[in-house]
Amino acid sequence: MAAALRMPPFVPAAAAARSLVARSAARWRAPFGRPAAPRRFQLPSSRPRVPPPRPFYNFASRDAKIQAPEDQSEIIFIGTGTSEGIPRVSCLTNQSKTCKVCSKAIEPGNKNRRLNTSILIRYVNSVGRFNILVDAGKFFYHSALRWFPAYGLRHIDAVIITHSHADAIGGLDDLRDWTNNVQPFIPIYVAQRDFEVMKKTHYYIVDTSVIVPGAAVSELQFNVINEEPFVIHDLKVTPLPVWHGHGYRSLGFRFGDICYISDVSDIPEETYMLLKDCDLLILDALRPDRSSSTHFGLPRALEEVRKIQPRRTLFTGMMHLMDHDEINEELAKLLESEGLDVQLSYDGLRVPPKRFSSNGGLLSVSSRCHATLQRLFQTSLGCVSSQHIMVEKDLKCGFWYSNCLDY
Repeated sequence: MAAALRMPPFVPAAAAARSLVARSAARWRAPFGRPAAPRRFQLPSSRPRVPPPRPFYNFASRDAKIQAPEDQSEIIFIGTGTSEGIPRVSCLTNQSKTCKVCSKAIEPGNKNRRLNTSILIRYVNSVGRFNILVDAGKFFYHSALRWFPAYGLRHIDAVIITHSHADAIGGLDDLRDWTNNVQPFIPIYVAQRDFEVMKKTHYYIVDTSVIVPGAAVSELQFNVINEEPFVIHDLKVTPLPVWHGHGYRSLGFRFGDICYISDVSDIPEETYMLLKDCDLLILDALRPDRSSSTHFGLPRALEEVRKIQPRRTLFTGMMHLMDHDEINEELAKLLESEGLDVQLSYDGLRVPPKRFSSNGGLLSVSSRCHATLQRLFQTSLGCVSSQHIMVEKDLKCGFWYSNCLDY
């Protein structure tokens, strides 16, 4: 018993650190005398490291091939743009006028490149990990091609529909790839009014008896919801009814302390009660100058932020008049002048600092861990505020690191 509990010999921390650095340098020394490229937080391994293959897409973000730890929930922005997407073809082919935002959006990795608004909740509970998608618009295939391989996503455990426009349901047919090759079916959660629309737009998926024998279509399990809370894999989902144009009802959703409203022109008074104590608000903001008949513009969205008073806000659903860097630079000033933590989101953004508990609440990363990271990265990466530190865990490194995102 004593042998089993015997501790290893004590090694001073400084000596251990020097030894670790020396071994790491030897392991990663480049061949033929070339200096090794600087590496980020690599821990030594007992096996030779084989460099991972480069992604076949050239527009993946700097977070490509980084997976979340298995015990951590997160939100991934699958798309943050309008129905037509950005860049617009009409802008790129216009010989008489240059669209600044669309011209930037064709650059690899540019944050102005936006596809149909959608998020994916990677939810972890005591049973396992679940991928819950909100909306599958007409560009869903392209978004999935970009982010599913990059972030290690495979299964789709549920799809929640906000409304029945093409930018929210146009990609339902593409789910056949999952139900034919990954899983037997996908549950769809949809309001009755939107399900009636699907019976017309996707009649062959709703009623598979009409398809030609042998044809493979999406195998979807439709669950009609009302405006009352429901549960998906032990995660409480609270609908947030809003107006998306005169007389047209759309749904936002609340997951724990995160509220998501992607398509809205007005918020009913009764919905404000459901937005109380919101930690993160994800809100529609179409254009920088004014609202449209169906969407909040940035001025109205900011008014709603002041009324709802979330701890922080990410805007989504931006058109090509919203330059990511320029708008965020202006929004950052509101943190000092009004205490408003507001920024534009972007396709591929991950929000990992908090995770959902089984009862729909949220658990924070330990404050001690966060404080340590803040001190470290303020020094090494130039972060000036904990507001800009997003903590992730890189499975390849095995410990916490921070991304200085403009968030």
